[in-house]
Amino acid sequence: MRKIAREIAFMMIYEGMFNNETDVELSFNDFSTEKEIVGENKLDEADEVFSKQIVCLYEANKEHIETMIKNNLFGYEPERVYKIDKALLCLAITEIYFYKTPSNIVINETLEIAKKYSTEKSSKFINGILGAIIKENPIEQ
Repeated sequence: MRKIAREIAFMMIYEGMFNNETDVELSFNDFSTEKEIVGENKLDEADEVFSKQIVCLYEANKEHIETMIKNNLFGYEPERVYKIDKALLCLAITEIYFYKTPSNIVINETLEIAKKYSTEKSSKFINGILGAIIKENPIEQ
């Protein structure tokens, strides 16, 4: 169910890009009841906490995360990056650097979400940006 919890966290981050303030509890409740996302599944308490923690960690580190993305957008202006792709990058960076999930797991899961919600070329773009960020900012073990 972590996959669904991660997808909900992505949606909450994406939603926050259009709202100045995100009510994590309200936003989580909205997304966690969407049948298109969760199907017949119900997230357990640990997955619910995971989704909310990712969003809170993102909010607490938003400026740093966005700087990491901006510094690795070679040939792109930050405002030209699709919001969905930016939200996926924010999700992945948050989980890798602040939640400390192994990068290979996060990248794989993030690319799967990109295939579902973004463009055909987004997976390659996101993978390249994440690779550059990880190379520039080694992950502490």
